[in-house]
Amino acid sequence: MKLWNIVVSFGSIGLAAVLGLVMANTNPSQSAYEDYAVKQLTSYLKKDVCNQTSKLIEKLINTNCDKLIDSANPQMRQLLSLTTEKEDLILFSIYRTELKVNNWLPAYRFETVGAFNNFYTYTAEQQ
Repeated sequence: MKLWNIVVSFGSIGLAAVLGLVMANTNPSQSAYEDYAVKQLTSYLKKDVCNQTSKLIEKLINTNCDKLIDSANPQMRQLLSLTTEKEDLILFSIYRTELKVNNWLPAYRFETVGAFNNFYTYTAEQQ
């Protein structure tokens, strides 16, 4: 029975070490987060904002809302880069983004965890 407990203990320690190494090696970068955030923001703007604008506004500014958002991707990436703080915890990272464009538009706060080369946004709130 003692031998079994020792084997299980060492097995558990080994498994935890391997999992820790895998997590450390798959901790996503700031650049990967920015790609993720731009995709999420673009999707939100196209789905929610563009569908709420009237066709009259599109005709007045003589452009398509989706195309306008696509053309703004480099600026969105730069804005996200400037407004994001990364807390690197070796096994995973936490990204905190405070997105505020100007006083006329609402500000948003996002918190995202990155691990195993994936992201999960667990806080998204308008401020």
